[in-house]
Amino acid sequence: MCLYIVGRGLNFALVNGTTGVVLTQKCFDMYSGDVPLLVKFPKEIPEGTLVLAASYDDPGTKMNDETRKLLTNLGSSYAKQLGFRDSWVFLGAKDLRDKSPFEQFLKNNPDTNKYEGWPELLELEGCVPQKVS
Repeated sequence: MCLYIVGRGLNFALVNGTTGVVLTQKCFDMYSGDVPLLVKFPKEIPEGTLVLAASYDDPGTKMNDETRKLLTNLGSSYAKQLGFRDSWVFLGAKDLRDKSPFEQFLKNNPDTNKYEGWPELLELEGCVPQKVS
């Protein structure tokens, strides 16, 4: 599956966990955007929905404790650490009981970044069970 809407910040695709149909795609600018829109987004995700997320440029500058907690509730282990230009990819689900095994995180570090001011690209692949719990 490809995310077609890509913008600075956090990019999401919601997928029906049974049929695999893409329900919606959203992008939230975490540098100059409106954080209340991101706070509202996870609260409206229907049960049984898979949440795919990827960062681009800046996933964390405007992120507050509430948004970090909402992403953690989707199964993220790294939402509390996301900062400026960190690379992050994630697949979770609404009210996941455990942490998602489908997540990668790379901290932005100007001394070790692969592409000058940018960390290395992350890729995530694997088989997702039809029923995520």
